[in-house]
Amino acid sequence: MTLSLRVDSATWKAHVDSVAGAYAPLVPVIKGNGYGFGRATLAGIAGRLVASLPDHDLPPTLAVGTVHELADVADRVGDAALLVLTPVAPGQISLLHGIPAIATVASLADVAALDGWQGPVLVKLASSMRRFGATPEELEAVVERASRAGLGVIGASIHLPLAGSDADGIAEIEAWLPVVESHLGAARQLWVSHLGPDAHAALVRQHSSWLFPMRVGTRLWHGDKSALHLTTDVLLTRPIAGGDLAGYHATAAPTDGTIVVVGAGTAHGVAPLADGRSPFHFARRRLTLLEPPHMHSSTLFVPTGDDVPPIGQAVDVQRPLISIAADEVVWT
Repeated sequence: MTLSLRVDSATWKAHVDSVAGAYAPLVPVIKGNGYGFGRATLAGIAGRLVASLPDHDLPPTLAVGTVHELADVADRVGDAALLVLTPVAPGQISLLHGIPAIATVASLADVAALDGWQGPVLVKLASSMRRFGATPEELEAVVERASRAGLGVIGASIHLPLAGSDADGIAEIEAWLPVVESHLGAARQLWVSHLGPDAHAALVRQHSSWLFPMRVGTRLWHGDKSALHLTTDVLLTRPIAGGDLAGYHATAAPTDGTIVVVGAGTAHGVAPLADGRSPFHFARRRLTLLEPPHMHSSTLFVPTGDDVPPIGQAVDVQRPLISIAADEVVWT
């Protein structure tokens, strides 16, 4: 039973290099499931990538999602620092020790949660996402409390929404610049996300005394989907008469046809599409789910007259790579 992610190495690397050359400075993101490649694997690739980039007044830095993701990547990224994007919860500071980490704080409670740890921090700013982040009215108190706690406030960060235009994003960033400058003084760093290369370059030119490290994840690792192919294998095929029952839920076959069992299920992050359709394809045709996927396999139904994929055949899987757990990643 195998969910396999196949990567066209040359095409994928060419895209990654192209994106890396379009942003300066670049902070690759390796959070979650490592964008389908696995965090540990992607960390090694990202560590070598940032080590090869020109120096743009920012030491080589990568970003992870949470403090829990540090342990399996820290020894794979070389000398790169690791930015933790989500504030650390109370009782978790032990996970920061011994790792060149940059923590994120967005409130007085986040600063308090770092009691007993001293290191660099970024102050998260509230954006139009309305997720965690200090408002303009809260920023002064957060910066002052962090400084008194012995934390080194190196700058601020903002997470822009995916919706909206680059012009909207730049307007939101520029509205924050005087506020950040008034409270952070010489720390003229605002770490940003979700801007196209041209918009980011324009922002850097317009505000040349500022540093705008650019966090990039999906655009960097998944930007050329032609290099990525997700498949699973056919484990069993068996004829079934219309009305006969099969599967965990004793589902009736709609007509005469063939039961096809494939080696990917909920344990792999495989699920029906948002509209309920099957995520499996064979011979340019969507294969019908007899019932929802379960753990390590899924049961499909092929009506009589349609092509049946043979045992051992790879069938395509339509799932976002950020939500899957591949059994293997094959670099070709």
